[in-house]
Amino acid sequence: MSAETDQVETAPARTAKGVVFDRTFEALCFAAATLLLTALGGLIVSLAIGGWPAFRTFGLRFFYTSTWDPVQEVYGASGAIVGTLITSALALAFALPFALGVAIFLVELCPERLRRPIGTAVELLAGIPSIVYGMWGLFVFAPWFAKHVQMPAMMASPPGSVWEKLTAGVPNGANILSASLILAIMILPFIAATMRELLLTIPPAVRESAYGLGSTTFEVIRKVSIPYVRSGAVGAIMLGLGRALGETMAVTFIIGNAHGFPSSLFASGATIASTIANEFAEATGELHTASLVALGLVLFIITFAVLALARLLIGRQAHS
Repeated sequence: MSAETDQVETAPARTAKGVVFDRTFEALCFAAATLLLTALGGLIVSLAIGGWPAFRTFGLRFFYTSTWDPVQEVYGASGAIVGTLITSALALAFALPFALGVAIFLVELCPERLRRPIGTAVELLAGIPSIVYGMWGLFVFAPWFAKHVQMPAMMASPPGSVWEKLTAGVPNGANILSASLILAIMILPFIAATMRELLLTIPPAVRESAYGLGSTTFEVIRKVSIPYVRSGAVGAIMLGLGRALGETMAVTFIIGNAHGFPSSLFASGATIASTIANEFAEATGELHTASLVALGLVLFIITFAVLALARLLIGRQAHS
């Protein structure tokens, strides 16, 4: 009788304590989310205020002209915007097939004893700082690329052909295509590791059912595994693209840092991030600094648009 009385007395106390804990936890989570959104809003406002002198001076010309002349105080962002989009798109095109192949090999085809060490190595590659890739690209990859790829391609181009225009440039290995390849090497482990985790979420019974119906390994991968993780895979690809869009140091080392529209795959160029990294510390004039801050706002908007598009695609596929 005494024990039952104690249970009746302590149960409401525990319930009240749990309610207080839940409310406190809810308040802390709400505060964290609010703080994050406030910081994000403050970032956008500060970039808009900092870049306003450039927007006020050049208007829409800031977005569609490529002249970037700190001496004459004339700035246009289109060259850096085009360089950012081209290098990121090429990097994604190069990295995606290899990343998908690595993920499928690790989950579907790799021997069990090699699966964990190779998977760990891929995850470690995804965590290497970008400046390491940049230095390797400048001192190792660029000379090799100039000697074994760029020079043979330029020498083999027929005079006056389209191929000659695509391969025109200074044969030093620092160009748009080299920067795209370095970016591809950087985002490949990231996409591969994410896709591998997605493929591991497929229940074994799903694959076994397909094999039980007589499907081959290729048919299981094409008709079962990839459709099962399609929504998450789109998100992983877009996150990789977002990282390529915002990459700074690796691209700065290898792209050649020349303003204006890139005229060929082997031409030097610039991205928004590389332009900011190269010039922000040396910008002395108000208009120069404001133009660089405005470039940061443009990069923020492009990256936000890419991630929003990823969420939209994932939402539509999940709904379908």
